[in-house]
Amino acid sequence: MSLTKLDRRRFLFSSSSSLAAAAGVASGAETVRDRYRKLDAILQAPVLKKELFKSPVIIQSVELLRLDNGYLCRVRSKDGAEGISVAHTGMSTLFPIFLKNIQPFLIGKDARELDLILEKIFIYQFNFRFNGMALGLPLATAEFAILDMLGRIAGKPVGQLIGSVHNPEVGLYMATEWREKPVEESLDLIGKAFHSHDLRALKIKVGGLMFMTTDMYATGPAGRTEKIVPLVRKTFGDDVALYADSNSFYTVPEAIRVGKLLEQYKFRYFEEPVMFDHIDEIKQVADALTIPIANGEQDYSYHGFRWLVANDGLEIVQPDNYYFGGLIRSMKVARMAAAYGKQCIPHMSGGGLGNVYNIQFVSALPNAGEHHEFKEIGKNIRFECKTSPLTIAKGKIKVPTGPGFGVDFDPDWVAKHQPVRLG
Repeated sequence: MSLTKLDRRRFLFSSSSSLAAAAGVASGAETVRDRYRKLDAILQAPVLKKELFKSPVIIQSVELLRLDNGYLCRVRSKDGAEGISVAHTGMSTLFPIFLKNIQPFLIGKDARELDLILEKIFIYQFNFRFNGMALGLPLATAEFAILDMLGRIAGKPVGQLIGSVHNPEVGLYMATEWREKPVEESLDLIGKAFHSHDLRALKIKVGGLMFMTTDMYATGPAGRTEKIVPLVRKTFGDDVALYADSNSFYTVPEAIRVGKLLEQYKFRYFEEPVMFDHIDEIKQVADALTIPIANGEQDYSYHGFRWLVANDGLEIVQPDNYYFGGLIRSMKVARMAAAYGKQCIPHMSGGGLGNVYNIQFVSALPNAGEHHEFKEIGKNIRFECKTSPLTIAKGKIKVPTGPGFGVDFDPDWVAKHQPVRLG
């Protein structure tokens, strides 16, 4: 028996029903225009708890530091407070934008106005020049360092700066690749990755390879998806939560066909079934299926999320905290989703300390999904975390409770980094 969209939402989000009711889930009398007004009010509301800081926190310096192929951002205030973040690997390409556009804009600003700073940078200052990862990634790197500094000033973890801690532990899933390989080899690699940690959830790739290849005609082995979906369920059993991601590979008819296969084998959601910014087509797929649709890792503006939430075009929003420009912007997307009973399961790109940044964000989500993306912490990063082992136990990881992001970098290791300069 198929579920209606309402049945599906009740089943998936029963744990957050009180949240949705408090926010005013859309009734039959509520128009799409009403929803837009409600979502616009959410976007205008600040995220950072400015009241935690009684006096201005003036940013005196913003440095981008490099050691070999790794980058750090170090922010200092006029009062001597400091915060450090680990940059995404994409900074090796995008550092000129950081140095020429973001760094000088931040100097002299009051860090308590971080919501406004991000809005000015992302919308008014650079939006007509840079978009997507080119702007979001450098901006997020700076934001993480500023939040780390503010957390240390306030003596609170970042999760308490941008919300309340709802999830002191975060459930994780293993994200896997290898869709360009034969099914048997792919399944073996997936199994080894999954069993290398104490996990309870797994995400596989379906469809053909869309990126990371120079072969213009690569589509992946024929029939791979149809073969691997039932095999994954058979191999890992009914107790493992399964998710599927096509990275925007399919047309609408193909996505619906594959979605019905995923429904048959009880997958929990279908991520990026069609091109990520074809929002009307995403809704067409969602309307035709009972499996929840997830989207958003590649989005760089609020517009797509706003439309899909208002028009009931998905069930799960997935902003990437790096690509989307930081935790504050991602939190606004999560709040829009929460207002209509939808979940937030942020995408997590790259290694480094991405896992730490992601779980701090998830800790503050009242509408967090059950499982979130896991990637290994960078092996070359030297730090100490006193409040969490940052290891997985029974499928979950404890969120650090120390100030900022809860990690302290080895000062000798940081000192080896050299300032990055242009020219």
